[in-house]
Amino acid sequence: MLKLVQHDNPATNHMPSIFKPIFKSTKRIFRQLGRNILKAIEYFFKGLWFLVKPIVKPKGRNKVRVALALIFIMIALTGFTSYPKAWDKATNWLNPQLDRVGFLSWINLPNWHNWPFQLGLDLQGGTHLVYEADTSQIKVEDISTGMQGVRDVIERRINIFGVKEPLIQIESTPKHHRLIVELAGIQNTSQAIQMIGQTPSLDFREERPAEDTQQILALQQQGQYLYEDPYFQPTDLTGKNLKKAQLIFDQNTGQPKVGLEFDSEGTKLFADLTKKNIGKRIGIYLDQTPISAPNVNEEIPSGQAEISGNFTTEEARILVQRLNAGALPVPIQLVSQQTVGPSLGKVSLGASLRAAFFGLMVIMIFLIVFYRLSGLLASASLLIYGAILLSIFKLIPVTLTLSGIAGFVLSLGMAVDANILIFERQKEEVKQGKNFGESFKQGFKRAWPSIRDGNITTLITCAILYLIGTGMIKGFALTLGLGILINMFTAMVINKKFIQWLEGTRLSKYNWLFNRKWK
Repeated sequence: MLKLVQHDNPATNHMPSIFKPIFKSTKRIFRQLGRNILKAIEYFFKGLWFLVKPIVKPKGRNKVRVALALIFIMIALTGFTSYPKAWDKATNWLNPQLDRVGFLSWINLPNWHNWPFQLGLDLQGGTHLVYEADTSQIKVEDISTGMQGVRDVIERRINIFGVKEPLIQIESTPKHHRLIVELAGIQNTSQAIQMIGQTPSLDFREERPAEDTQQILALQQQGQYLYEDPYFQPTDLTGKNLKKAQLIFDQNTGQPKVGLEFDSEGTKLFADLTKKNIGKRIGIYLDQTPISAPNVNEEIPSGQAEISGNFTTEEARILVQRLNAGALPVPIQLVSQQTVGPSLGKVSLGASLRAAFFGLMVIMIFLIVFYRLSGLLASASLLIYGAILLSIFKLIPVTLTLSGIAGFVLSLGMAVDANILIFERQKEEVKQGKNFGESFKQGFKRAWPSIRDGNITTLITCAILYLIGTGMIKGFALTLGLGILINMFTAMVINKKFIQWLEGTRLSKYNWLFNRKWK
């Protein structure tokens, strides 16, 4: 017969009767302790949610408080980024004070990271070079490609010198094709001029035997043959034998390729080169620097070849430019050189900053005189606008020139337009008998279409100037465009939150503070 009985724990079954009450009480204590810990964790998270809930899910006036708290955090971050000395002075004073308090001595506030402004040639000083390209030996349809290739080569050469943000532009007229090169911060440019002025050289090389490579590498470790390429050796095939390179696409896959076409002499040299190196690589060198090393799959006697691989369209286009730079005879000659001293840049920068400061002061005085407390809040949003914009200039970074600073100053003047539109729309609402909160709410709502449309048209103009303009025009368009975007944010978000903060307070009841007659 089967019986179902309770299963006793052997440990307790054989436990002496004297220990059973102790075991039960201990078990009861740990169980209660576990419940207390769980309750403590529950109360902790409830308390945390109580503190965080007004931020995560703000209601009523808390929405404005949370928004203002985030705005003040943004003001601190952008303000210290724009002017890190303010933070550094405060921490340099505060850290010694904390050291005097024993239990706070472990706190050591770091300095704020100082991102420098990127200054252009006219502010930092440097060298302005103008090169004339000789395109007499090039077909008209190939001039644009050849000039783009030469520009790419010059930019690569300049990068060797570690010049930050070099400005290289192509200026073409029916009779002249010029390259304008600006090297900010470079005063002694004789070596750079010598290297920049060289006509790009292109050559094709074949792989060295493995034993030659090992021998050269061993000698280089001993300090010999340091300028010898250990992997490829020159051939008779050079850029003068390359008619042109062009971007083509595979008809089946759409994959970008680079097409090569050689002249009659180059066809023979290329056929011999590919025949000897089937299964090996051919190195393509521009200015003694490898730009490609494709594998040879078969002999190519026709003088027309394709370089294929996992190219993106941009990578293939750049390779085409570089090949054409060395293939097309585009010699360049220095026709103008101008050195801008840093002292002139400092004077110009100081004058520009003073103009920006006085312009900002005039705008703020105008707002405060005509709109009183509303104007004061709008002036505060303008200061925030300046801090945000300057921090963006540092972080992107934007190369600041005199024309760029002019765009910044102009955007300051345009920044006040949005506030004036809002305040004037609010006037109209007041005349209809609406209270403080409703009049400002409708003022923002009715002013937005005009602010949006006016700024969008200006942004379109900035985009056109940036895309088709030269360096100075581009700098002006970029700073003006950024200023307009930040202006819309400060006017429609930050200034609006400031006004909402006043709603329902005693200040909103004093009519003279707003130069309004509330009904």
